[in-house]
Amino acid sequence: MTTTQETQKKSIFANLTTQILIAMLLGGILGIIIHNTISAEAALGFSNKIKILATVFIRLVQMIISPLVFTTLVVGIAKLGNVSAVGRIGGKALGWFFTASFISLLLGMFFVNILEPGVGLNLSNVDLTSASEVAAKTQSISFENFIEHIVPKSIFEAMATNEILQIVVFSIFFGLAAASIGDYVKPVVNGLDKMSHIILKMVNYVMNFAPIGVFGAIAGVFAVRDFQELAITYFKFFGSFLIGISSLWILLILVGYIFLKSRMTVLLKRIVSPLIIAFGTTSSEAVFPKLTEELERFGVKDKIVSFMLPLGYSFNLDGSMMYMTFASIFIAQAYGVHLDLGTQMTMLLVLMLTSKGIAGVPRASLVVVAATCGMFDIPIEGIALILPIDHFCDMFRSATNVLGNALATSVVGQWEENNEIDIIPSE
Repeated sequence: MTTTQETQKKSIFANLTTQILIAMLLGGILGIIIHNTISAEAALGFSNKIKILATVFIRLVQMIISPLVFTTLVVGIAKLGNVSAVGRIGGKALGWFFTASFISLLLGMFFVNILEPGVGLNLSNVDLTSASEVAAKTQSISFENFIEHIVPKSIFEAMATNEILQIVVFSIFFGLAAASIGDYVKPVVNGLDKMSHIILKMVNYVMNFAPIGVFGAIAGVFAVRDFQELAITYFKFFGSFLIGISSLWILLILVGYIFLKSRMTVLLKRIVSPLIIAFGTTSSEAVFPKLTEELERFGVKDKIVSFMLPLGYSFNLDGSMMYMTFASIFIAQAYGVHLDLGTQMTMLLVLMLTSKGIAGVPRASLVVVAATCGMFDIPIEGIALILPIDHFCDMFRSATNVLGNALATSVVGQWEENNEIDIIPSE
């Protein structure tokens, strides 16, 4: 790549980030003006209409996720060449994911117990009817359904519903089969490789709509939410959550500097745009294609990115993990349900299992929290306590998930580079 091309890409990247930040600001201002100048019913109508901009953007991204995951993962596995390489990288990936998930869950448990945001909460004005939609989805959260959710009965159904984990499972089998056949299937692998580059080119077109999508999402929320009232009513909960999520960010960045050293600064600059998009749209899924592109530009080999990132979106949602223990124990505190340390650790382990592979479920974190509350005899209707503030928490959760997956992919990519250097025979 020439210096001129690199400068142009940096300029485009900077412009997109600036546009998204401006869109967030303008969306917030418009939403606040609408909320303060028209009736609540009219504001709700405006919110539903303006959110269509965000919905269109997210749907544009969703339309390319399935083919992108399939093509890049199959090509990545085929390029790895053998089952042992897939097993080695997969082992490192899962080791990182489960360690990061456990630490995130533990961090949420620590801060909710230390800060006790739910103790002494007044429940008299809580609208319990708002929790019914979330509570209705908890029936699908069980060990049996979790196992069924992993294995696709049809790859076309999995692609149609953007079930990333199921697409990953099919792609791994397909990629391993292709790698075992060898040169005979090279035309197929090369064709999928070319298709993945076409889809990544589509990413650039879709990302041009990101500022409009972010604008619609932010304006829609602020039009129906009294930010000042929310800040006062939920100050303790949201403040405690921010302390916890900030600590998780500090920990992730420190770990990044330990493994990547000075390159961590470069990585953070690379993922600014994906982080802001995830923050504004509350969807880490919305930046999957863009994050893929930025990690490859950062220097992680495409075969590592294509293998790690789809797995990370199913197994490595650090921000959501931290929130799950925090929210579950918060609800228990609010209702005066005592949970001893042993019970909380059991809850943590349950969350480790039930939270995997549901990244595509709307309000997935709330669904898992509600299911967990039911398992431990905590009133499920307690979800209504956090629904009014959940959107703002989700902004931070989504950005944290992006940071965690970018870090995991970069570190495993560096480990693999070092591994390749180590096995080169000396002359």
